[in-house]
Amino acid sequence: MQGSLRRFGGSHGLLEKLRAGLVATGFEAAHAVAPTARAALWLARSGCRVLEEVPVGAACSAETLEFLRSIGVRTLGELFALPREGLARRCGPALIDDLDRAMGSLPEGRLFFAPPARFAARLELPAPVSHAEGLLFAAHRLLVQLEGLLAARQAGVRSFRIFLENRCVEIGLASPTRDAERLSHLLRERLATIALERPVETIGLEAGDFVPLAERTAGMFGDALAEAEDWARLLERLEMRLGRGAVHGLAVYPDHRPEFAWRRVEPGEWEPREFRHPGPRPLWLLEMPRRLGEEEFQLLSGPERIEAGWWDGDDAKRDYFVARWCQGFSLAWIYRETGEWFLHGLFA
Repeated sequence: MQGSLRRFGGSHGLLEKLRAGLVATGFEAAHAVAPTARAALWLARSGCRVLEEVPVGAACSAETLEFLRSIGVRTLGELFALPREGLARRCGPALIDDLDRAMGSLPEGRLFFAPPARFAARLELPAPVSHAEGLLFAAHRLLVQLEGLLAARQAGVRSFRIFLENRCVEIGLASPTRDAERLSHLLRERLATIALERPVETIGLEAGDFVPLAERTAGMFGDALAEAEDWARLLERLEMRLGRGAVHGLAVYPDHRPEFAWRRVEPGEWEPREFRHPGPRPLWLLEMPRRLGEEEFQLLSGPERIEAGWWDGDDAKRDYFVARWCQGFSLAWIYRETGEWFLHGLFA
């Protein structure tokens, strides 16, 4: 407990964080601090600072309250002063047990809260909104609620959906996160490209398929994880502005034929592969190899034999060379196949 209080700067710091979180989500709550949960509940209900000053109405049923008021008992301090045996006969043992739980002399079991596996929330807007960007304030409130749920589950999301009346807007991420600010920035980029057909009066948010996401500790000398996260955010913003199909990644593929040695993959979905070609490879490959005459180049190194593809019907039997291309005054990657020469790539 003491370690948790130090983490938040003491009990006052923890209460300020809770209060700020409630305000961000649009809720109001009364709070109190006490040695037991039941005592804190009674203090929060009454607004008192001392348990003995709490009105008996905060702790008793309506029937018990009527009896206590009839004998002049108004506060818990006066109730504590009554004889326990007589109070138990008149009001029942349940009241005595509640008082003992509040004072800490009797343990009180609490059901463990299990956060739901999906998030779905709706918010009625105070007035119809005609511009998509005007919805961001209300959406941010829902995103803060989603962040709280994900923090409780130690999870993140790769996508979420915003519902604008009958319209659904899908937001995808390059890497899982639960940061409401990051989600809000992505939503702002997407909303800037949307024209509403009619004013929106209700906004909703749904998210599922949570993935485990533990907190991480930043490195002292450089932080590779933080740099990777910055790249992921850049990819997300580009996708929001240019469209999902306009941004993709490249990944190596275990195939010796140069034109098949890579794959186009969606951002965040590639997996590193341990595959290295035996010889030098140019940075730029031509989309279609260009036929060359023997007077257009000067061989510098090679050959490197590449013979593959018999299994898929695109058999390649080529001898590759590094050459100086006379026309372009640059190093070229050329190959000879069936007695003819072809330009396949250029070195930077």
